[in-house]
This record gives sequence, C-alpha cells and structure tokens, in this order.
Amino acid sequence: MTAAGIARLAGVGRAAVSNWRRRHADFPRPVGGTETSPSFALADVEAWLRAQGKLAEVPLRERVWQHVAAHPAGAMTALVHAGCALLLVRERPGRWRDLAAMPDAQLAEGLPAALDDVLTERFGAPRSVTAPDPGALLPSVPLLRGAAELAAEDGSGPAFEFLLGRHLDANPRQYTLTPPGPAALMAALAATGDSPPGTVLDPASGTGTLLRAAPGATALDAQEAEPDLAAAPALRLALHGAADVHAQAGDALRADAFPQLTADAVLCHPPFNERNWGHDELAYDPRWEYGFPARTESELAWVQHALARLRPGGTAVLMMPPAAASRRSGRRIRADLLRRGALRAVVALPAGAAPPYHLALHLWVLRKPAPGTTAAPELLLADTAGHAAGGRAGLDWQAVHGTVLDAWTAFDRDGTLPPRPGTARSVPVIDLLDDDVDLAPARHLPPDGEGGGAAALDAVRDRLTAQLRRTGALTPPPADPGTSPGTGARPPGVTVGELARAGALHLHAGTAVAATGPAAGGGRVLTEQDVLAGRDPSGSLPDAPAEEPVRLRAGDVVVPVLGGGTVVRVVGDATAGAALGRGLHALRPDPAALDPWFLAGFLRGSANQRQASSYASTATRLDVRRLQLPRLPLAEQRRYGERFHALAEFEQALRLAGRLGEQLVQGMYDGLTDGTLRA
Repeated sequence: MTAAGIARLAGVGRAAVSNWRRRHADFPRPVGGTETSPSFALADVEAWLRAQGKLAEVPLRERVWQHVAAHPAGAMTALVHAGCALLLVRERPGRWRDLAAMPDAQLAEGLPAALDDVLTERFGAPRSVTAPDPGALLPSVPLLRGAAELAAEDGSGPAFEFLLGRHLDANPRQYTLTPPGPAALMAALAATGDSPPGTVLDPASGTGTLLRAAPGATALDAQEAEPDLAAAPALRLALHGAADVHAQAGDALRADAFPQLTADAVLCHPPFNERNWGHDELAYDPRWEYGFPARTESELAWVQHALARLRPGGTAVLMMPPAAASRRSGRRIRADLLRRGALRAVVALPAGAAPPYHLALHLWVLRKPAPGTTAAPELLLADTAGHAAGGRAGLDWQAVHGTVLDAWTAFDRDGTLPPRPGTARSVPVIDLLDDDVDLAPARHLPPDGEGGGAAALDAVRDRLTAQLRRTGALTPPPADPGTSPGTGARPPGVTVGELARAGALHLHAGTAVAATGPAAGGGRVLTEQDVLAGRDPSGSLPDAPAEEPVRLRAGDVVVPVLGGGTVVRVVGDATAGAALGRGLHALRPDPAALDPWFLAGFLRGSANQRQASSYASTATRLDVRRLQLPRLPLAEQRRYGERFHALAEFEQALRLAGRLGEQLVQGMYDGLTDGTLRA
C-alpha cells in the first residue's frame, strides 16, 4: 500500500504519514515502489498503527481494496480474480464455503476447477474470462477471502462495483470512461424504438458501463480491444443481472468478434481521433455501406460498424466528438446517412458531460433502415448546452435527460418536431444536403429567447429591483475598529487538527462521486461546484456507490480543499442529508464547544487560508487541519457567529442580484439583436 493508503487507513493527511516515517525509527520499511513513491506491506502498517494507538480496526472494505492495490500481478489481475470468486460465491455458495474452509494452498489448488465450471456455465465458450491456474491464484487467496466477506455484507455485485470503482478512481487517466449519466441517456434513447432491445452490443465496451445501463436486455455482447480490460466488463455484467453475457477481447474494427450478430441496439463510446484504425487493410470491408471513411474519420467507421451489427429497425446510439458533425472529410458519408434515413438525431451535450471534458460531445442516434421503407424526411437536432452549470459535477442531468428524451420521443413518434427555441427542432434533410452537410445542432436551432421578450424582461427587472432593496437592507453596518496589528491582544489560537484530537469537532473527507441522470437513486450530492456557487446540492449518488458516503448534518461546516479560495459553507436544513462530494471536507463541531458560524467565519480569513495552503503543485491545496481559530468562550463565539451569519446572508443576496442582473443584460442584448425588442 502507498502513503496515501496509509493516510486513508488512519484518517490523516499524507503529510502526517511523511512525519511518522521521519520521526519513528520503527515505522515499517518499504517493500516495493520507488524512492519517491514507496509501497508498504498492509499487515506491517496495520500492526504499527494499532501499536501506536492510531487505528482500532481496518474497515473490511479498506482491507480488501488494499489487497487489490498491492497485488503482485497488478490491480486489474486482482480484480479479475476477485470477480471470478464473487461469481462463484453468488452462483454456488455451498461450493465456495467448502473450498474456503481449506488452508490457503489447498484453496488455490481446488479453486480453478470450480471457477472453470461456473465461468463456462455463465459465459459459454469461447470467452474472455478464464479460470486462473493455482500458482496465479495463491497470492490472491487473502483477497478472495476478503471479497467473499464483503459479498456477505453487500452482495457480490456491489462488492465488485466497489473494488472496480476504487481502481478506476485511483487511475483516472488510464481509462476513457463513460459516466453513468450519459450512459443512462444513451440506453434510454436506444430503448425507444419499436420494442425494448433484447440484444445489446457495445463494440468498444471499456468497463461495461453502457451495457450495464441497458434496461431489460436479455443478451449483452461486449468487445474490448485491451486484453487486460476485456474480462472486467464480462464479470461486471454477469454480477449485475441475469442477462446472457458474451464478452470477447479484440479490436472490433479489425477483428470483429460478432460478425453474424443482428442486435436490437448498439451502444458505443468509441475512441476518438484514431489515425491507426485500420484504414489501409479495411478498404474493401462490406461494412462501409455509406462510404469508405477517410483516415481521419475513425468515428464514421464506428458508426457504420454499429449499423452493420443492427437488425433492420434496430437503434444505435454513439458518443461522438463535435467535429464529426462538420468535418469536410466526412461530409459524403454524413450525406448518405441522411439520404437513406439511417441518421435520425444529433444531440449536443453540455461541456463536461463525458471525457474529454472540455468538449461538448454529441450523441448520434441511428436506425438501420428496413427493406422497403421510405427514408425519413427530417433529422432531429437538439442542444442541451444551456443545462451546463459549472463543470461535469454541476451539470443538471435531470434537465438534460428530460429535454432530450421528451424531444426524441415526440420526434420518433411523429417524424417531426415543432421548433423549441434554443433546444430542439427537426430539420428537413434536403436543407442539410449542401456543400458542407454541417449537422452541428447549434447552427440550425432558433435562438433561445430565454429572458427575452418585453414581459419576461419586465419580470426579471422587478425581481432584480426587489433583490437590490433586500441587498441594501442586509449591507453590514460600519465596522468597529479592532486591535491594531502587533499589540499582542489577540487571543491564543488553536488549529482544526488540535480541535479534532480533543473531540471538539470531527473531520470528514468527501468521497461521493456525483452520478448523473434520473437512474441515480442513492440521493443528493453536495459538489465542490455547489459550494463555490452557493447553490443547493446538484449531484446525485449512483445506485451502488463505490463506498459509503458521508451524510451531511445541519451545522456542519464544509470547506473546499482545492483552488486556494476563501469559500466556506455552513450546512442548513435544506442541504442536510446530502452526501459530501469529492474535493470537500466537512467539519462537524460539538455544539457544546464550538459555534458553527464562528468556526466558518474564522476559517474564511484570507491569512488563515494562505498559511494553511500548499503551493508545491500546479493547484493550491488546503490542509484543513492547519486552519486556526481563536480560543474564545462559547458566548463570545456566538457573538462572532451572528455577525458572520449576517455576512453570509448578505453575500448570498449579492450573488442572486448578480445573476438577475446578468440575465437582464443578456436578455436585453438578445432582444435588441433578434428583433423581439425595439431600440
């Protein structure tokens, strides 16, 4: 395990672990890693922490995860071994119990045969998941026993989701992931055809998120080019539901594993901008029914691969880069897709919806034309950029899902859609077949007009006027002069770390990753963007979060740890119960010892934040434990707290007034330029 893992076990920062290594001669020696990033044996670390009184017991989840992270063959191999064992635990619990009663060496010898039986029964042959041999399994035995214990508490599927989620969170740059929100939207779009899809294919499956989102599927077919990753989606899907799972390794463009498949639906988030996708060797491939893609148009090769694997009338939904809708090198293929009615909709998502997060990606909805049918005369274009709210964790996914599905359902039923300003419209195909065949939705949609029109702008102006009056009433009174710097009259200070050790407050680090879309059912998440913008929780937990989140209580003080800003928030009744998101710390004061508004006010001091921040990397990071506040009696704290509370109300009023002012100004500009207002 790494120093970060030790810090997580002990509930401290990484700096504390570095101090322990320097100050304690008996601290465990590294057993691997590098000089700058050493790794340690879990058993040695656990024994040392317990001897020092810094650890009561390692939580089961953390113990199992550390076995994954420290596996000698790598974390992905450990996940596959754990997934196989969890499948055996779920499908044949009696056989697992008999094997688990054996010593480690005998368990490793007897397990491959049992795994082979259950894998053959679940996946058939050939398959991407094979039973490991005894020698490979022996180092995994502690992991497998721990994973089985975790399954007894949470279930086999959630146990694997937790371990896989922790691995993906720890290696965000190693994989291109489709977040749950876009995955749920893509699956919902594919399910709105003539019948719910029974067979669903993902030819670039990654970790299986898209197939896992497919509702009611009876057969899931996955292909993944990375051999080390190919087994993970198979196990994930098998542990998630009862659908038949067929998973293969290999590049679907060069070596299609399902050449005879006629799927009801295809979901795909293909790799973008691939020059080496097989252009030279696939020139005469029969899949290029709509034209041979240029070397720079790998995404159009994936589009045609998806159409080739659909039954007539089947639906494909692909995540696409925005350039694929307008690049000149792809205009002939786009034109043929339109002429023959294969491309039915192009939906622009808000920036931050999926990686790469700086782009506003598109969803292409395609339907394989049935023989004898007439090509659709119109194409649906939709743009949800207006639902962006400060980064991927701040997207209003409920609104995105509702907007897109409402427009698509009406268009799919009627073949046309009246214009919805700024959001969606259906465009005659003949109007798009020009020299560019540019399908970017924003270029074809009528202006939004939000806030435009005299009546709407009058309402905004009235709200702004009332808010400015309220802001004036909340303006702080003249401040009384305090003690001059350097006089020595300032009360002695105490750090947050010292208060935590004394039990005056409890410090919690946020772990919740905000999921997206209405499929997320675990509750709300207060994200870092929510705190910075001063708004209500906008994120939502996935159905099976990777780890149990911290639930906020009224009176908690929430502090962002990145960015070097001076923003602190006291949780009120409206936010209580939400999960604490990544990048945030919650300080839970003992009301008999600390007033929360007093605590929040002193934590916001600029000098306080500067002295507690680290500037060693490209991002400023706040060490919450180093923040200081003065030692004052509770009555004095409450006097300060009342003043800080009043300042917070004034700040919130200013923010709302600013937003209303911006809406009024932009509405005036838009109205004057589009003719809805006169000068």
